[in-house]
Amino acid sequence: MGPVAAKSYPGQEAVAVTVRPALRAKQEIDYGRRGKGYVYGALCAATGTCWTQCYPTRGKTHFVDFLCEVDQQVPADTERIYAIMDNLGMHHCHDLLLFLPRHPRWEFVYQPKYAAYLNLIEPWWKVLRSLALKGRRFETWPEVVAAVEAATGYWNAHKHPFVWGRRRRHQAPRHTRKVAFTVKVLRI
Repeated sequence: MGPVAAKSYPGQEAVAVTVRPALRAKQEIDYGRRGKGYVYGALCAATGTCWTQCYPTRGKTHFVDFLCEVDQQVPADTERIYAIMDNLGMHHCHDLLLFLPRHPRWEFVYQPKYAAYLNLIEPWWKVLRSLALKGRRFETWPEVVAAVEAATGYWNAHKHPFVWGRRRRHQAPRHTRKVAFTVKVLRI
């Protein structure tokens, strides 16, 4: 999720727009960070199951430790685990190469550079950030860790297959009974 700090995260509060003069949204001023760390996460898009782990720093040892935790959580009858990752430096480290012989069911797939929109975990990070951090003020890093763990628990309790793309309620209804084709013939 990137660096997460113990600070205030803006939320959405309703503002009365019919009152004249119109009210303005207010945010408490927050100076500085009171602790920070990194959240590692994995998402199984087919089932909707997610795993998160918080660490004080970002590094290859924490990343490999997180992968070992995920490996223990994934059912043993799963033959292959495809990890889709971006091109971050620690995703290409030597420790990761040493991880593969001990965990033969894992395979790493790297997405093209500058194509974060292809990775399903990116929109899921937005959902997790909203569940865990939005509209809250954190005084310490352990409070952030507790919020992330609670949001992960909530997500897993209400999990569903994660579908890439915009939300379904904004799409026009599909009519499967009627099919129309437009054909154009060009005269050469």
